[in-house]
Amino acid sequence: METPLLTANGDDVTDYEPVKSLKEARSVFWKETVKLWKIGLPVACATVCNYGVNSLTGIFVGHIGELQLSAVSISLSVIGAFSFGFMLGMGSALETLCGQAFGAGQVHMLGVYMQRSWIILWVSCMCLLPIYLLATPILKILGQADEIADAAGKFTLMMIPQLFSLAVNFPTQKFLQAQSKVNVIAWIGFGALIIHCGLLWLFIFVFQWGTTGAAAAFDITSWLIVIAQVAYVMGWCKEGWSGFSWLAFKDLWGFVKLSLASAIMLCLEIWYMMCILIVTGHLSNAVIAVDSLSICMNLNGWEGMVFIGINAAISVRVSNELGKGRPLAAKYSVYTTVFQSFLIGLFFMVVILITKNYFAVIFTSSKNVQEAVSNLAFLLGITMVLNSVQPVISGVAIGGGWQATVAYINLGCYYVFGLPFGCILGYLLNLGVKGIWSGMISGTALQTFLLCVIVFKTNWNKEVEETTERMKRWGGGKIGDDRT
Repeated sequence: METPLLTANGDDVTDYEPVKSLKEARSVFWKETVKLWKIGLPVACATVCNYGVNSLTGIFVGHIGELQLSAVSISLSVIGAFSFGFMLGMGSALETLCGQAFGAGQVHMLGVYMQRSWIILWVSCMCLLPIYLLATPILKILGQADEIADAAGKFTLMMIPQLFSLAVNFPTQKFLQAQSKVNVIAWIGFGALIIHCGLLWLFIFVFQWGTTGAAAAFDITSWLIVIAQVAYVMGWCKEGWSGFSWLAFKDLWGFVKLSLASAIMLCLEIWYMMCILIVTGHLSNAVIAVDSLSICMNLNGWEGMVFIGINAAISVRVSNELGKGRPLAAKYSVYTTVFQSFLIGLFFMVVILITKNYFAVIFTSSKNVQEAVSNLAFLLGITMVLNSVQPVISGVAIGGGWQATVAYINLGCYYVFGLPFGCILGYLLNLGVKGIWSGMISGTALQTFLLCVIVFKTNWNKEVEETTERMKRWGGGKIGDDRT
């Protein structure tokens, strides 16, 4: 049985009745599974392809030499991850606002929100630019070996065009996701991956440009993705995109505050794993340690991209349902997604443990690095299980607008507990990279547990009320009446 409700614009919708039997639970589970994967599968494919652009760069460079692999890995995993995390977080505010506005029937506001986000993220790029310009001394201050820091700094300078592509990429992607126009994102991502592979082969092996060729391929591919997405928005999204508007400059400060909360929340998550590479760089035989760990993080990143896709899907589902005034639909979509994600994480863990002696061959020809990777496989498997649930909960937080609360939890679990614990195990107890990683896994486990408790205790009816207030404040009658 379902009970009729009304959206903010008066359309009839239905919410679930409370589940009271196993049969009803199976029915709801199946409905939510279909809705989830209709959005999540294309987004997951797109994120895997986009991450493949990053990963393929490391794979191609890894066959040039160990120093080049370390330099590019540090650049992409430290400087690149730093900027990626911040920019993705700033853009993720759009998931909350666009998703809830679309659910509430205020489709005309999506284009305005996207333009506001473009402005904010472009300014964010300017703020991040000094980090790219000073990458070499920053990496040396963080304790990286001079030869690695020098090479990584040069590569980072050549990645500046890619940084500015993120300012357009993320908001445009969130704009499309909020409307469930996700198939086009997947096709663009797939096409970009194929093009990037060809560019890497051409620039590195045919033209012999080395890491310079890798950076050039990275920049070109990133901007091709942006151009394709914007062309689709302006050509085929007439309902959500009505052209450039001065409304994009209205209420910017409120938008900035939500963007910063999103950025802090996601940055604390993404930078946490980045810290492993930085801390490991202080161990003896740093090149082997960094190379082996970077390969593990690369694979973890591949799996993480699948769950970033699911993260986006659950964010869209929760924000849309809250915008429509359907608390039980939001609640059941969350429970369904968390359960399925946990099973997927277990599957990836089993695959890693079965192939632990072989998968490193893809990334390096060094026997020493391959052996070091094999020794870390068990920790990689555990990390994959934890990272299967954690991004989903983060997606729920973004969909519901809980970013500030989650940011405090991330700060405490990751940086007050996990990182110091990892340093104690790695250095004081002489457990090396295994100790560092084990301590940091403990922080992730604590954070995941606390977020699960919060989701379980959430009052979804109250979330609907807060969504209605948010739409009135940033996109409801006030702004809607100002349309030109």
